[in-house]
Amino acid sequence: MTLDAFLARVEYREPVRPDLATLRNLHRAWRLRVPYENLDIQLGRPILLTPDALLDKFTRRGRGGLCYEMNGALTLLLRAAGFTVTIVEAAVLRATRGDGQWGNHIALLVDVDGESWLADTGIGDAFLEPLPLREGTHWQGKLPYRMERLDAGTWRVHHHPNGTISSCDFRTKPRELAEFAERALLRDPASPLNRVLVAQHHRYGQELALRARTVTRDGTDRRTLSTLDEFAEALTEFRVPLEDIGADELAALWEKTEEQHETWLAIQARVART
Repeated sequence: MTLDAFLARVEYREPVRPDLATLRNLHRAWRLRVPYENLDIQLGRPILLTPDALLDKFTRRGRGGLCYEMNGALTLLLRAAGFTVTIVEAAVLRATRGDGQWGNHIALLVDVDGESWLADTGIGDAFLEPLPLREGTHWQGKLPYRMERLDAGTWRVHHHPNGTISSCDFRTKPRELAEFAERALLRDPASPLNRVLVAQHHRYGQELALRARTVTRDGTDRRTLSTLDEFAEALTEFRVPLEDIGADELAALWEKTEEQHETWLAIQARVART
């Protein structure tokens, strides 16, 4: 039942086998159809990592989520499909600030035919398909991702040059999703996830991003939303079901993004000066 529910969510109709082709296709299908988004944090809703909560949010309610949720739910899908999946602790380093703290992210290692692959849909502009756990540069289309071994149990994956993060370190030691449940509930006022509404999605070969009231395509083509109706249309474009938000909460989010929009513009101006 879990497998069928997730396959329906990502609109996957091909045969499912625990092989590399299926892993690649499922990862790509997830990136194309499930948005990275922080609307629940903006609405003050709790972030829950239990299997029942993830199944409800991602399949019954059709939502996306944050890294712990995205990769936690992907784990449920891949294990239901017969894959051996290891959840690992990670540390994301963003291009705009040094926040590479262990545990601020999780990733997945998937074993296929004697080789490990890094799966990660918990970054807004994550790679479309898993990366082999091998040192070197791995190309996906025109985008390079470089895998570097730091020590016997620690790796670093360097994001492509125009990505929203600089790199992500991860340890190969197995962890359990429940170990990150408390951290997922934390609300650091300084965190960008608390300060700015975010939704990201891959569509038609482009990375789409919504931050407060700004929509960007591939990080360059920008437009500013000016009405509540435009905001609702943008969320729909990002595959966020409005019925799970509600009219009153949608209006509250729109009002909240007015100040956030100015904050986002100020951040971009600082980045441009550096």
